[in-house]
Amino acid sequence: MKKIEAIIRPEKLEPLKEALLSRKINGITINQVFGCGNQYGFTEYVRGNTIIMNTLAKVEIKIVVPDERLEEILEVITSVAETGEFGDGKIFISEVIDCIRIRTKERGISAL
Repeated sequence: MKKIEAIIRPEKLEPLKEALLSRKINGITINQVFGCGNQYGFTEYVRGNTIIMNTLAKVEIKIVVPDERLEEILEVITSVAETGEFGDGKIFISEVIDCIRIRTKERGISAL
């Protein structure tokens, strides 16, 4: 099993949710986060003063998937979330040792 953590633009959340649900991916955790990468925020002018806003609103999505579906889901995320501009986000992939469904005590893939 792999855990996918994707940080994307907020406006890409709904199209991505629809794309994932259409492919029967339903175990999704969504968090609103703030951060900065290469674009390092933006400049605002408030009452004549320059203010550098060095964090931007982003959305973090976490999904745990079977190994054989990893590439399919990565393709969905990258194709939906891409704009070609700085700030499109990042995807992190890590190994998941085990998964336990608390209600039934199922373990592994069947717990997803």
